[in-house]
This record gives sequence, C-alpha cells and structure tokens, in this order.
Amino acid sequence: MIPSSSNARPSIDALPLNAVQPSLPADAEGALARLEASPRHGEWVTIKDGENDVKAWVVYPEKAEKAPVVVVVHEIFGLTHWVRGVADQLAADGFIAIAPDLMTAKNLPTGPNGPDQQAAVAAIRTLNPADVQRQIGVVANYGMQLPAALPVYGIVGFCWGGSASFNHAVAAPGLGASVVYYGSSPATESLSSVKAPVLGLYGGNDARVNATIEPAAAALKAQGKQFEAVILDGAGHGFLRQQSGQNGANSAASQAAWPRTIAFFKQHLVAR
Repeated sequence: MIPSSSNARPSIDALPLNAVQPSLPADAEGALARLEASPRHGEWVTIKDGENDVKAWVVYPEKAEKAPVVVVVHEIFGLTHWVRGVADQLAADGFIAIAPDLMTAKNLPTGPNGPDQQAAVAAIRTLNPADVQRQIGVVANYGMQLPAALPVYGIVGFCWGGSASFNHAVAAPGLGASVVYYGSSPATESLSSVKAPVLGLYGGNDARVNATIEPAAAALKAQGKQFEAVILDGAGHGFLRQQSGQNGANSAASQAAWPRTIAFFKQHLVAR
C-alpha cells in the first residue's frame, strides 16, 4: 500500500468493518441474476444534457431518510449488467446510485450482457474527455435534485471509468469523494484543483495502471490533499468484475476493497 496523506478526517482504517455492509456486488457472470432478484427499485431515466440525452440506471436504497448520491462510471465495455449490479449493491449499502451510459449518443448494438463489447471498446475511444466530465456533472446534479436525495455526491468508476472518476476529482470542485478502481491517475500538473478525498483500489498484477499511482500520490501529498492508494496483492486488473480470477486473489481483493469503498463513502458523504 502506498501511504496516503490526510489533513482532515481520520483514516478509514480506523472504522470497524463490521459496521459496514459486507455483501459484495456480483461478478460479471452473476450480475443479471442478482439484478432480477433485487428487492430494490431500479429504473431507467433519460437525463438532458443540452441538446443531448444521457440514459442512466438509477437504484434507490430501502430507507426512510434521504440518501447521498453515488455516480457509477462504467468500464470500457459500457453500461453492462455488471455495472448496473454494482449500482444495485451501492443502493443496498444505503446510497442512491446512478450509472450513466456515457455512450448514449453512440447508439451501440447490444449483446447478452449489455452493449456489444467490441463496439463499446471502439466507441469509447472517440469520446471527448471534457464532454464525459460535463455529462458526469449533469448526472450528479440530476441525482442530487431527486426528492429522496441529499445534496451531496460521490463517484466510483472501474477501469476506464476509474480514470474518469479520478479526473472528476480534478474537474468538479463540488465532489464529495472519489473512488478509483484500477484506473490510471491524471497528469500530475492537473492535480492542484483536486478538493475531494480520493481512494484508489488497485490489483497488484496491474503494472500498466500502477505505474501512474506514485507520481499522483507524491504530487497530492505535497499539496496536502488526501489520496489513499491500496494495492491488493496478486489481484489483476478488473478484479471486482472477475472475482473468480487469479487463483483466488481477485476474490480476496474484492472482499477487502468493497467494504473499504462503502466505509469511505460513509465517512465523506454521510458523516460530514
């Protein structure tokens, strides 16, 4: 683990994990069945972004009080059943979760798990990063205006979406917390605008992404910003989606990472 820097709240290492919902999102193979059995209310919505539409999946927690919002940013494969399953688990853990389809305008063909994988990978490379960040902001504002929502939001993303989540901490001064799953870090010269605490969760066997951690950690520490980077031994890229991989290491990483994610969001979105 790369040491984090903090000058605000105590580390989440101090929070008892038995106070956090221990359930995990389903992996890719089990996501659709979990969604179909979910007792929570999930629905498709269309969010206006100027002249464009952003399709999104919204899931509500079963609770009496208002809840913080968490935006869930999909992988390079687009808004799959697995990503919607992650949103459902966040709702189970007490958050209003919104998973936008940031390739809505691409009108991708669909397959058994959501967007056609090859088409999604090709299309996502054509997205303008500034447009992506604007749309995430629009989606977050939509979520915070829901009657059941508190006016605070966090973001979590995976792979391509992990990078987008870290970049959202750069782009959005009103962000409450960012969680990055195995996404590359932004350029160090852009990090001066980061205000939200960032938690990064990385597989140990992911050298390409992990090479970007230390420069960001050093830059943020020098600026007095909070960045906790956790490298999970033996796990590969995409470990939360592929929990059966890496001879058990991906499963162990998922069991360590998800409670930490929920504790981080509770610390920065609820206890504030």
